Amino acid sequence: MAKQINVALIGNPNTGKTSVFNRLTGLNQQVGNYPGITVEKKQGICKLPRGVKAHILDLPGTYSLNASSLDENVVIELLLNKNDKDFPDVAVVVTDVENLKRNLLLFTQIKDLGIPTILAINMADRMKRKAISLDVEQLEQRLETKVALISSRKNDGFENLKELIIAHKTLSTKPSLNASVIAPEYFDRLRKAFPNQDLYKLWLVITQDVNFGKLDRKEMKGVASFQTESTSNLKRLQQKETIARYQFINGVLKETLTIDTANAKDLRSRLDRVLMHKIWGYVIFFAILLLIFQAIFDWSSYPMDFIDSSFASFSEWTKNNLPAGDFTNLISEGIIPGLGGIVIFIPQIAFLFFFISILEESGYMSRVVFLMDRVMRRFGLSGKSVVPLIAGTACAIPAIMATRNIENWKERLITILVTPFTTCSARLPVYLIIIALVIPEQKVLGIISLQALTLMFMYLLGFGAAIFSAWALDKVLKIRSKTFFVVEMPNYKLPLFKNVGITVLEKTKSFVFGAGKIILAISIILWVLASYGPGDFNKASEIVQQQNISTNISEEEIETQIASFKLENSYIGHVGKFIEPAVRPLGYDWKIGIALVSSFAAREVFVGTLATIYSVGSDEEETIKNRMAAEVNPILGTPLFNFASGVSLLLFYAFAMQCMSTLAIVKRETNSWKWPMWQLVVMTVIAYVVALGAYQWLK
Repeated sequence: MAKQINVALIGNPNTGKTSVFNRLTGLNQQVGNYPGITVEKKQGICKLPRGVKAHILDLPGTYSLNASSLDENVVIELLLNKNDKDFPDVAVVVTDVENLKRNLLLFTQIKDLGIPTILAINMADRMKRKAISLDVEQLEQRLETKVALISSRKNDGFENLKELIIAHKTLSTKPSLNASVIAPEYFDRLRKAFPNQDLYKLWLVITQDVNFGKLDRKEMKGVASFQTESTSNLKRLQQKETIARYQFINGVLKETLTIDTANAKDLRSRLDRVLMHKIWGYVIFFAILLLIFQAIFDWSSYPMDFIDSSFASFSEWTKNNLPAGDFTNLISEGIIPGLGGIVIFIPQIAFLFFFISILEESGYMSRVVFLMDRVMRRFGLSGKSVVPLIAGTACAIPAIMATRNIENWKERLITILVTPFTTCSARLPVYLIIIALVIPEQKVLGIISLQALTLMFMYLLGFGAAIFSAWALDKVLKIRSKTFFVVEMPNYKLPLFKNVGITVLEKTKSFVFGAGKIILAISIILWVLASYGPGDFNKASEIVQQQNISTNISEEEIETQIASFKLENSYIGHVGKFIEPAVRPLGYDWKIGIALVSSFAAREVFVGTLATIYSVGSDEEETIKNRMAAEVNPILGTPLFNFASGVSLLLFYAFAMQCMSTLAIVKRETNSWKWPMWQLVVMTVIAYVVALGAYQWLK
């Protein structure tokens, strides 16, 4: 069997590279980060004919090797470093049949590095509808490579692509362009200074110095000392190189590509006139959002009820069937309810990622970014900031990583600081359980759920808070800057449900296992703190029996009183009582106070914490929601989770930072503890003041 072939999958954004990657690897994928940097790394295994395997690395999308952001620089660092374990034996450049001219710029640059390069022309199924004809044989001769016409939608052409990957050693590595023709004297000096180096690779290293300025990155020895040209001259030479490449590409396409625009059936422009309209575009976008939140509540209610009751039954079963003792209590009262508090939300989180993935796959998300740029510019941001803000609806951590695409430091810093306001999936469990407790199950106009409207309002509130904060920071931070917003509008296409399925599976699995580790650890700690205590805790039975000596109550009521007394006098009870004066004005009791403190590790821990606390000592087979609904305010005698306290909690979680992982990533991205500490303090103060005002006004 031949050794494993390293294949780099490279291409411009919106060429269908992810779809090609999914077709080649299926579910044999892993997602992580490149060592030392916060750029996502996707890799997988593809089985090729004759028992050969290929290690496929899906590199970040880039328009050229003249990188202007960190994720684009990842592509260059890999292609210049032959000692990297992922260095490709062959590069597959994925292009879009409708944008060949622009895509071929990247192809010619990669081929000039001396790497065997295959041109994969995607979306070939559109050629007939778009009246595009392509002379593949002539194109292969002019580019001196092999071309694979593929369609990731119809799964066509992939067997041919796999055969070309196996035969990669037969591909020509002759450069498409002799780079030295753009500045013969400069490249002659470069050749004399570095006689044993490839000139084009040296040229790329030198020009990345210009593009990145002070960004930390790997360096090639000797290049730093070669300071013979000014930054402006190097930029000018880069432009000359790009012009020379496009002259070559124009000549190639003139002989090989024909587009009969008169016979093309174009739906895109008609759709854009509606979906990107200055009024109807926003109306349609918000209608889509409302539909998504309606579906999240309605479609997921059945599996959620099943999961909730199943965990309650399982907890009761373990308590009744396992040997009595602390270990059984830990399982039934700590671990199972804690995990149940997060597993119950898998249906809603899966639906959220399902809809977001469909919007991205269809090409509509790029239109949303363009639409929102009109709004963002008024608040000191650009459309590039919208991508992290929208990504923040899944998780603030990758969203903050995504700000590395923003070249301007002021815009990037503001985006980092305000992104945690957007409603992430970790807030979703808190919102869902509180909304279900305090908002009635009514329909507005007999169609729209009041609970779905409330959830949509929470998302809009988070986005509004981020925008307003950005405006305030733009006024406060005195950093002079000027940037331009450029976004590519991909063609509309029907989502590939295999891609959607893989995205939903990966994102949901990441959420559950990422949060599950924290929740399991905290559930165990909380159970220990709730099951043991000092002083009167160990005399609970005697004290309760003494208090009821003159009353005639059942054994069941006495057991309930003992469990309640133990919880209140446990270690966690003492912690809760200590912080209760601070949270009482917000409408919370000491139990909610404990949940607030524990959820600073991760917001989603809130529900798991309450599930653990309410399960300790409870012998009733009740769901988490029922136990929370039954809680009574000891002072007022009314339900603890009423409209006033519920709104207060919703607003607290809408504005509070409460995510240590986000603080850590902000520190990493800003290279300072100053900004995350300001974030934590300011967001907590805002959350407390708003929640306090809401409760005092509504109670």
